[in-house]
Amino acid sequence: MRADARKNRDHLLEVAGTAITEQGVDVSLRDIARRADVGLATLLRHFPTREALLDALLRTSFDELTAKAGEFETSNSPEDALVSWLRDCVAWTTEYRGVTVLMAAAIEDAESALHASCVTLRAAGARLLTRAQAAGMARSDIDGADLFALIAMLAWLGDQPSLAPRADRLFEVVASAILTSAGSSRARHTSSGVREVSVPD
Repeated sequence: MRADARKNRDHLLEVAGTAITEQGVDVSLRDIARRADVGLATLLRHFPTREALLDALLRTSFDELTAKAGEFETSNSPEDALVSWLRDCVAWTTEYRGVTVLMAAAIEDAESALHASCVTLRAAGARLLTRAQAAGMARSDIDGADLFALIAMLAWLGDQPSLAPRADRLFEVVASAILTSAGSSRARHTSSGVREVSVPD
């Protein structure tokens, strides 16, 4: 890709990221083009579909969350790795209103531009869950698909103005439900630094 074409593409992604943060994933492509001061045809030349745009915009974040799962797996205890990663995923999905709906649909649609990224992210979470289960720290009757669904549920709570003040407390409730009594006595809170919090058994 020529340098000027890459610069235009990067600019479109930057504008799209701001627009989606403000208005959600259903923001008009025409509005994104207008904000970027280009024609709709120019936007579509770079990103033929909304999912293609979202995939390009979100892939870096997916990759970072997947890599973070690997880091937590090697540096944290099983229960702390699982809860820390879950918290980071929920915090990220809350930044982009409506993205969890697209992610859930993409998981089931192999033709979706988001499918591969979402499957890889879900697998990363499943590995952390399996590790915690093997250590007796997480309940054995849930799987990676359940964990992915819980992320979507918690992100939805954080996206509702009337429920957002309860989001942190409800996260701890869900975390304590995922962990067994052996693992639920400690969870790692990472929203603004790292501190230990008690989670009721």
